[in-house]
Amino acid sequence: MTLARPPHRGFLPAVATVTAALLAAIVAAGFGGYRINLTPSQPLGLWHIVKLDRAAEVGDLVFICPPQTAAIQEALSRGYLRSGLCPSGVAPLIKTVIAVAGQRVEVAASVRVDGRDVARSKLADQDGQGRSLTPAGGGIVPAGSVFLHSAFAGSYDSRYFGPLPASGILGLAQQVLTYAP
Repeated sequence: MTLARPPHRGFLPAVATVTAALLAAIVAAGFGGYRINLTPSQPLGLWHIVKLDRAAEVGDLVFICPPQTAAIQEALSRGYLRSGLCPSGVAPLIKTVIAVAGQRVEVAASVRVDGRDVARSKLADQDGQGRSLTPAGGGIVPAGSVFLHSAFAGSYDSRYFGPLPASGILGLAQQVLTYAP
């Protein structure tokens, strides 16, 4: 006859300790300027927010908190953006600045900045669930604003929500430990 072995008494405390350590690491990373990206618009993994001591420039890869606008709230409700700690209720975005104040942006089948085509900027008419997508209007980027882009085909960026206030920029986005599938 074989007797059932009682569960190991140290198992639950060990799981609780590991869970607490992981949560503490995540909180510390958040306060230390580190973020984990789980979206495909940039490589997956650990990123660092580097302080930006100058105005944003074309080509900068930035972390930015979008404002609470109808387009951002719709994107959140549709699942294009994740919930997070920005005042608008979304997680900071990682996007490349492709135009700054005073530059002319044209949004049509793809994006043009000051008459030059932006690579990999084709717009989609529908999302993956067949819902229509409305492109943002073009024009001159307003003072204090930036126009953002990601080369990922399914990215939700300024092509759809327009320019964002540069005041929402948290800093430059620096890859720490990432993987691009």
